[in-house]
Amino acid sequence: MENDGPRASAVADGSGEITVMSQSETTREISAEEVCILIPTLNEAATIGDVIDGFEEQGYTNVVVIDGGSDDDTQEIARDHGAQVLVQSGEGKGQAVREAVDYIDVPYVLMLDGDGTYDPADADTMLEPLAQGYEHVIGNRFADMDDDAMKALNGFGNRMINRSFRLIHGADYEDILSGYRAFTTDSFDRLSLDSDGFTIETELAVECVKHGIDTTVVPVSYSARPEESETNLHPIRDGGTIILALYSLAKTNNPLFYFGSLGAAGLVTGSLIAAYVLWEWVQYGVGHEIMALVSAAAILLGVQLLMFGVLSDMLVTLHREQRRRLEHIARRNNRDDD
Repeated sequence: MENDGPRASAVADGSGEITVMSQSETTREISAEEVCILIPTLNEAATIGDVIDGFEEQGYTNVVVIDGGSDDDTQEIARDHGAQVLVQSGEGKGQAVREAVDYIDVPYVLMLDGDGTYDPADADTMLEPLAQGYEHVIGNRFADMDDDAMKALNGFGNRMINRSFRLIHGADYEDILSGYRAFTTDSFDRLSLDSDGFTIETELAVECVKHGIDTTVVPVSYSARPEESETNLHPIRDGGTIILALYSLAKTNNPLFYFGSLGAAGLVTGSLIAAYVLWEWVQYGVGHEIMALVSAAAILLGVQLLMFGVLSDMLVTLHREQRRRLEHIARRNNRDDD
C-alpha cells in the first residue's frame, strides 16, 4: 500500500479542535496479513457469503464474523466461505465489537456491516490513512451513495445527528454513523467504550475526540440493501437513542455544553415563572407564593449548573493537557529506547 504524494486531512485533537495535518510522502506498508476484516452479523445469510468473497478477491483472507445469535444460516455460510466465526457472549453490536477486538491479534482492523451495503473494493482506501499514521478512519457514505440506499427519513436523521455531533463535540467527521471503520487495535484499547447496541459508532466518534485519536474521513461507496436482506435498525427508536447518547456523552467530553444547557433551561424556566408571578401581582394583586419559590429554586439551580459546567470544563481541559504531556514523554522515551 503506497501513497502517491503528500496529502492533508482534518484531524480532531483531544480538545475537539479540528487541525489540518499534512502527511508525509513516506508511508508504512501494511500487508493483508496484518489486517483483520471484522463483520458483526445478525441474520445476514442473504449477503454474508458475498461480502466475505469480496474481501478474499481483494487479498484479505483474515475475516472474523462475530454473530449475535442468528436464527438463519449466517454462521454456516460464513464458515463455508472461509471466515472464523465467533458467537458473542452478550447482546448488541457494541458488545460484539468489543468482544471481537479482544480476540483479534493483528494490529489493524477493518470493520463493516455484513448486509452488503459496503464495498470490499474500498478496503485499500480505508486502510491507506492507517499506513500514513492515522489511528482511526471513517468511511463517508454520503460521498458515493446509491439513490435508493437510504430512505429520506434516515437521510434527514443522519444529517441532523452529524450536525448535533459537530455542535456538541466540536469535530466534523461527516458521517459518524458509518459502519465502515478502520482502526489500530492499540487506539481501540485506549477508548472507554461501554455501548452495547447500535450507538457503538456514535460512541467511537465521541471517544476519538475525547482521547485525541488521530482520525480522518475517506469517501466510500454505499449501496442499497438487497431486497432479501432485512434491516435490524428502527429509524425512530434507534435515532432517538443515538441523540440521547450524543448528549449524555457530552458529560465527560464537553461538560460546559452539557451542564450549561441544563443550567440555561433552569434559568429560562425560572425566569418565565417569575415573570408570570410578577405580572399577576402587578396587574391583579394576586400573589403566588409557591410559584415564586419554584421560580427562585429553578433560577438558583440554573446558576449552579452553569458554574459547575465552567469548573468541569476547566478540569477536563487540564486533564487533556496533562495527558498530552504524558503521551509526549512516553513517545520520547520510546524513541530513546529504540
